[in-house]
Amino acid sequence: MRYGSDLSDAEWEILAPFMPAPARTGRPRQWPMREIMNAIFYVLRGGIAWRLLPKDFPPMTTVYGWFLRFRREGLFQTINHHLVMTDRERTGREASPSAAVIDSQSVKTVEAGGPRGFDAGKKIKGRKRHAMVDTDGRALVIQAHPADIQDRDGAVPLLKASRRSFPFVEITFADSAYGAQRVKDATCIAIEVVKKIANQIGFHVLPRRWVVERTFAWISRNRRLAKDFEGTIASAEVFLYAASVMLLTRRLARSA
Repeated sequence: MRYGSDLSDAEWEILAPFMPAPARTGRPRQWPMREIMNAIFYVLRGGIAWRLLPKDFPPMTTVYGWFLRFRREGLFQTINHHLVMTDRERTGREASPSAAVIDSQSVKTVEAGGPRGFDAGKKIKGRKRHAMVDTDGRALVIQAHPADIQDRDGAVPLLKASRRSFPFVEITFADSAYGAQRVKDATCIAIEVVKKIANQIGFHVLPRRWVVERTFAWISRNRRLAKDFEGTIASAEVFLYAASVMLLTRRLARSA
């Protein structure tokens, strides 16, 4: 492999079935899909601009064109959904979880523009990443929105979106920011608030809540996610799902 972000043979074997088939008409593909995915993961891992792709990758216009198609078709969301279920079955668990954990992460944006807001609590101007993960930290649903949207408001569309892909979730653990009645009434999912320890001073690892924080730490190892560099919410969410796909793919390949 040329770069640390390149897919190994075992990893590509996992992702290859999800790639779009060649069109029956028109010009044949000049670049293999494995190279397209390697280039997208290189941008994600290295945090570079599209125009700075090394010359041994396909042209930037080709890679970005495929990225836009994947965004439009929700490919990374689909791959993530299947890999989550596969990895759960690998560890002897049911494919679809019955319990989850939700939380948000506020990150700064750059001059690329797009929707943004000011998180008064964390003093950050940018966007929030809302994530629902299973109790082992696998990302189930990830959404992005301006940082001025409070957690109790951002949780409602997240919970509703989870019903389509993971309908068996019955309970979700969260912090006190999600204790609002609108969150509890959003879906049939029960919200269990994990409160801080009485008279807590300083940092303490709290039951359940630490799982989603670890997931944010995992995906933030990718430099493209150190800040939100994307001009659109849709692109921001694609990179979040791509980070989860990269993580799960490598985990499954190592255990094969």
